Amino acid sequence: MGQKCCSSQDSTFVFMAYSSLRDAVRDLERNGMLLRIREEVDPNLEMAEIHRQMYNRQGPAILYERVKGSPFQAVSNLYGTFQQTEFLFRHTLERVKRVVELKKDPAVFFKKPGPYLSAPLTAISALPLHNPFSVPVAYGATTVGQLPQIKSWPMDGGAFVTLPQVFTEDPEMPGAMHSNLGMYRIQISGNDYVPDEEVGLHYQIHRGIGVHHEKYNRLDKPFRCSIFVGGPPSHAFAAIMPMPEGLSELTFAGMLAGRRFRYSRRDGYVLSNDADFVITGEIVKNLKKPEGPFGDHLGYYSLTHDFPVMRVHKVFHRKDPLWHFTAVGRPPAEDSSFGWLIHELVAPLTPQEFPGLKELHAVDASGVHPLLLAIGHERYMPFRERVPEEILTIANRILGSGQTSLAKFLFIAASDDNPNLDTHDIPHFFQHVLERVDWSRDLHFQTRTTIDTLDYSGTGWNEGSKVVVACRGEKRRTLKAELPPNFTLPAGFTDPQFCLPGVLAIQAPAFAADAPAREQAEQLCRALEPFDLQHVPLILLVDDSRFTAATLNNFLWVAFTRANPGHDTYGVRAFTEFKHWGCHGPLVLDSRKKPHHAPELVVDPQVQQRVEQLLSRYSF
Repeated sequence: MGQKCCSSQDSTFVFMAYSSLRDAVRDLERNGMLLRIREEVDPNLEMAEIHRQMYNRQGPAILYERVKGSPFQAVSNLYGTFQQTEFLFRHTLERVKRVVELKKDPAVFFKKPGPYLSAPLTAISALPLHNPFSVPVAYGATTVGQLPQIKSWPMDGGAFVTLPQVFTEDPEMPGAMHSNLGMYRIQISGNDYVPDEEVGLHYQIHRGIGVHHEKYNRLDKPFRCSIFVGGPPSHAFAAIMPMPEGLSELTFAGMLAGRRFRYSRRDGYVLSNDADFVITGEIVKNLKKPEGPFGDHLGYYSLTHDFPVMRVHKVFHRKDPLWHFTAVGRPPAEDSSFGWLIHELVAPLTPQEFPGLKELHAVDASGVHPLLLAIGHERYMPFRERVPEEILTIANRILGSGQTSLAKFLFIAASDDNPNLDTHDIPHFFQHVLERVDWSRDLHFQTRTTIDTLDYSGTGWNEGSKVVVACRGEKRRTLKAELPPNFTLPAGFTDPQFCLPGVLAIQAPAFAADAPAREQAEQLCRALEPFDLQHVPLILLVDDSRFTAATLNNFLWVAFTRANPGHDTYGVRAFTEFKHWGCHGPLVLDSRKKPHHAPELVVDPQVQQRVEQLLSRYSF
């Protein structure tokens, strides 16, 4: 149970891997990283609010001993801090990194073999293990209605499984090594679902399960599905990990756990032997039902849409199981640790996946997909004027690959302008770009394309636009957080506030409809023409300028989640030349809330107060 048997300096050290979620929780408790809530708590809003308040305090994992309406205990905030996440994987993280590094460059083994001697064994010994003889998860059976009915936000359509591991097999190549393990949210109550018999399955574009679904629709085979909850901590993480080509999620789960992923089959369904719960069932072909709303990780509700339905077969559970859940909402949240750990593991693969790319950062505070920051190498024409060339090719590759294709705003800079530039130092990255950007040249739009399913800033569901800001060259301006003398705004525009040097938020009239909103933005741009705003290259139109400028995270969230690049970008002294749009003055981004946007997430104040009182009785 996480106990090391000899020095970590010895690459052959052995430890007892977590065989269950309960093992991991005990280990956290021994090391002062667990809070037990002993009084009964309500899964309707209260447990999620406990989780959010604990996360915001950077507190420990939480064990809920008595869950109202359920015989099962629950646990959350397992990955609540980067330090706690690293602790859970402290014995295996470096070994997995070595495997990833070898995949990037196998020749490194011969250059410096010592650190990599265990890598091949790590990968091979982590292969999934079919074990029909020891199946702890088959200890007992229950119903969907007996599971903790976690509802996180007031407008949620029902209770959801928020850390599911959804397992499906390829009908043309069945077997564990060709399976897909993904984290797709599951609605277990509410809407039109038949209680205990049906659950909703929400998955988005660019997901592996979609490939399986399409194949099953063409075949006369039942589309069997298994939903695992709990198990060793690596299992949930494997379900969201963007896997390198040729490496299955089950193998990765075994590598990171230090223990092979054990599975078996019952009634034709695959069970994760070490999971705490398994819901088995059949995804009904050509049947959809309304799913949602659900308070999601962009900080807004994803609204009700039709999604596939799974007809429940059985619900298995192990002895003394733990229901593993999280509460998502406006980032950062617990799932931020997943992003941190992914970066720790796959950063070496970035140049291999995207040739010429040095760094890529999906900005968590903006909801991940709305904003990507990147640094690329420029090697096309080193003898010519330093303008964006290769980094545009790299940007196209980013927007044409898997999950990164969902990016909405992509800022990419050239490494030769500043070898020390870091995408994770966000204020400095924006300073570097805004000091150099030429809005008449460096904007590249894609219109009427796909965006993230959860992003409602576009023109329809999964529909919107993208923009690449590709920046290279000498410094053009010095950014300042000051306005020119006699600066005035037209009627209705008030309270200018600087978010960063060179980034100004202006409180604008409420957005009522497209046509008047466009006229308002263009009126502002005309009114700004007489002023010298060379040192303020980016201006935001917002509903609350003081809120937007209060913190870096507020700026990132408001600016990039509420704007559709093709519709909401304006400019001072704008022009169109042979289909290319640009401007000679500041860029103006309309980041107001629009009528078609989803509602933002707001905590029930009574629940918030009740949880504050509850937590005041505990020390942590």
